[in-house]
Amino acid sequence: MTTSAPTQPPVPDVALLDGTAVPQLGLGVYKVDDEGARDAVATALAAGYRLVDTARLYGNEVGVGRALRESGIPREELHVTTKVWNDDQGRERTLRAFDASVARLDVGPPDLYLIHWPCAGRGLYVETWQTLVGLREDGRVRSIGVSNFQPAHLTRIIEDSGVVPVLNQVELHPYLQQRALREHHARLGVATQAWAPLGAGNGVLEDPVIVSVARRHRVTPAQVVLRWHLDLGTLAIPKSVTPGRIRENVDVFGFELTDEDYRLVAGLDRGERVGPDPDVLGA
Repeated sequence: MTTSAPTQPPVPDVALLDGTAVPQLGLGVYKVDDEGARDAVATALAAGYRLVDTARLYGNEVGVGRALRESGIPREELHVTTKVWNDDQGRERTLRAFDASVARLDVGPPDLYLIHWPCAGRGLYVETWQTLVGLREDGRVRSIGVSNFQPAHLTRIIEDSGVVPVLNQVELHPYLQQRALREHHARLGVATQAWAPLGAGNGVLEDPVIVSVARRHRVTPAQVVLRWHLDLGTLAIPKSVTPGRIRENVDVFGFELTDEDYRLVAGLDRGERVGPDPDVLGA
């Protein structure tokens, strides 16, 4: 299977703290099986995506890797993120989990490896971060970061290791805009990446404000929300297995939101999560 040339403009890259770069928009594959992930990734690569975000938890690293290998796209043009799951924290378990993910993906070292959740109550995320630092120093992964970390978690691993994560992947959408966390990231130089950027079925895409902005620009509500993310400087990994929506989600560079649009979307923030609270999960 060879990927055809994309029809959309290239997705811009964002420079990370360690000197590497990552596409600002990518494909998430949460709750997709191996075959579904293979098909979705192939569609996404043909549409112009170059970043795929997976995890051990998702159970589809084999399918993701297969689609990447079959695409015909040079490996250096692709960006692959995967994550260590909560049950695999701690030095030895993390090393085994990393090796297993690399074997399942079968595309060489991942570009970015994340701690999936801090799970502070287990008391292992600092040791796990030290392990990721070692993997990077050994050249086994290009970049390392975290997911669902709060400021206190970030402070602890940075003070312990002296190493700042290049990225924190967190729930972020118009109903949960995470302003304080994004400002904290900016002070540290940490990139913010949004999971559930479209709200994951919480009504964001049906919100009258989003719908009205979409009508004015003659685009879809999803395109409005993704353009809002990109203009904030946030990275986003919308999940879809529907070919039309995958292509739609990357077609967000042909219109511009206005200052009034930004004001309206800013007013939607409710502090409302669709996923667990990182201070509670594993506490």
